[in-house]
Amino acid sequence: MANVPPSLSRDISPPRSLKRRKISGIPVIGPASEPIVEHVEEENSPNKHVFPTLAAVEAGKAKIDDHLTYFCQHLSKSIRPKDPTTPHLSLSSFGHLYASNCNPQGHHFVLHQHNHPRAGIHYDLRLQFSASSSLSFAIPKGLPGNPNSRSIGRLAVETRVHNYWNHLIESASHETGSLIIWDTGTYSVLPRKVKGRKSGIPSPKTSEDEDSASDEIERMDKPDRQDTRQIQENQNLISAFQSRYIRLRLHGTRLPPNYTIILRLPSNSITKPPARCKNGRKNNAKKAKPAQDPSDSEDTPEVETNEQEQNLDTDTEEDAQTRATNAYPGATNDIGSIHQRHWFLQLDRQNSGFELDKTGGGKGVWVRKGESGGFEPFLVRGRDVERSVVTGRLARDVESDEGVEGFVGRGGWVGVYH
Repeated sequence: MANVPPSLSRDISPPRSLKRRKISGIPVIGPASEPIVEHVEEENSPNKHVFPTLAAVEAGKAKIDDHLTYFCQHLSKSIRPKDPTTPHLSLSSFGHLYASNCNPQGHHFVLHQHNHPRAGIHYDLRLQFSASSSLSFAIPKGLPGNPNSRSIGRLAVETRVHNYWNHLIESASHETGSLIIWDTGTYSVLPRKVKGRKSGIPSPKTSEDEDSASDEIERMDKPDRQDTRQIQENQNLISAFQSRYIRLRLHGTRLPPNYTIILRLPSNSITKPPARCKNGRKNNAKKAKPAQDPSDSEDTPEVETNEQEQNLDTDTEEDAQTRATNAYPGATNDIGSIHQRHWFLQLDRQNSGFELDKTGGGKGVWVRKGESGGFEPFLVRGRDVERSVVTGRLARDVESDEGVEGFVGRGGWVGVYH
């Protein structure tokens, strides 16, 4: 972690002599906003008017009262000109989205691109489940974007429970690498129930899991149930997570409308990293095949992984309490998350707006349903191409802005291009 001034070793708050001004509603984000942490004054200290560094706040070495204002002010200084190839979320909309979910029923998500020095490039999906805390999955290859890809499956590794305010972060340091906001928005949890299957557990090689839930999902999306559903989304997530099967629709800025994925935890899921050999090296794993539930009628497709992807543990400094609770300070793991469990992720093609066309014979081809269904295939291309939807920055731009010189990320990352 970056060097932190001694004055940041204690909690930071406005000087006691200043009367706090209560702000109602959603804060106005922009140059005119007053910083919540104005300065730190200590007797006989040469470091007056000290602002906490981004690295110190992220690491929990400096505490602030209003993360939204702090991070939005920081991001406002780093916005790049709009890139026509990258969808853009204005800073005011970004702030409103976050503030509107600062409540016990919040259902916010963020997908960070993480260029980590040890774990390498991966994508962190964080799902808010309470006013303070978020479930987190590390996805080595990013989200699937091609319904006809030969690699339809993805590995998703369960990581620590994060603070909700971590959804605001774009940062960089030599120890943790760089983070950009690849996408952000809200989520919906769709029904698991599958008609015609006793267990309701799908077979990823067929469309049965996708087809059979569509009628129930269409009924759930009717306007007369909209308000009730939104209030319950985080509770639906908790229930789905604890049942080890999540049908998740992400309403983002970059992701297409109705983009839906399935996350499921195999019955004999891996909960520990591969054992080390006697020479100290970890056993390589070229392919990981998620365990097949006995109720599945067909094989589960293989998920191509390697040693680096099997062990996406990005913790560099963690205390015993974090390890014991699987939650960072300030967050609460009352959802029952277990560190490093391996989930299976796939695109829910039917509920993303595709249908299977078998007119050409063979197994068929997934095509867009109607004029407005589905989406054009997209690829996740890694740190040298992907930009933040909020600031328009590449990973190297964030590293430069934060003064992280000479940082060299781990190489070898290859996206899914087939």
